[in-house]
Amino acid sequence: MSGTKVSSLSSLKRKIMRLKHKGKRIVFTNGCFDILHYGHVKYLQDARNKGDYLVVAVNSDSSIKKIKAKNRPVIRQNDRLRTVAGLASVDFVVLFKQDNPLHLIKTLKPDILIKGADWSKKKIIGADFVESYGGKVLTVHLVKGRSTSAIIEKIVRDFAKK
Repeated sequence: MSGTKVSSLSSLKRKIMRLKHKGKRIVFTNGCFDILHYGHVKYLQDARNKGDYLVVAVNSDSSIKKIKAKNRPVIRQNDRLRTVAGLASVDFVVLFKQDNPLHLIKTLKPDILIKGADWSKKKIIGADFVESYGGKVLTVHLVKGRSTSAIIEKIVRDFAKK
């Protein structure tokens, strides 16, 4: 059930520690996941396939307003958390309010840190930290032409009053 996948950071840290003691590989990624689309779903499936458990950190509404635009997100954080948690590829979901997920990465110490291939490895937040203890930093291909911004632009273009 998706509700059991959403955790506080402290609860998630305990769950991750137990899994790591059993030799499980933890994959971590993050994002806004505003207006969930096929590109998101494929990205998360590909990320999950890199390890045993996938942790997805979802930006809070306030952090999205800072990094995207004041009129974003379209979908509020509680709904975005539950929607991401409803995906079969996702094992755990945690909300973060900071501008970036570095605190979560340092707390959870994932075995694998993943971002989309649109990120250069040098710009992936937490990459140096993860590699410092032997973790891997990977990128996965994105589905071309799929983005929340493109969906919003299409809605405005096709449905706005002229």
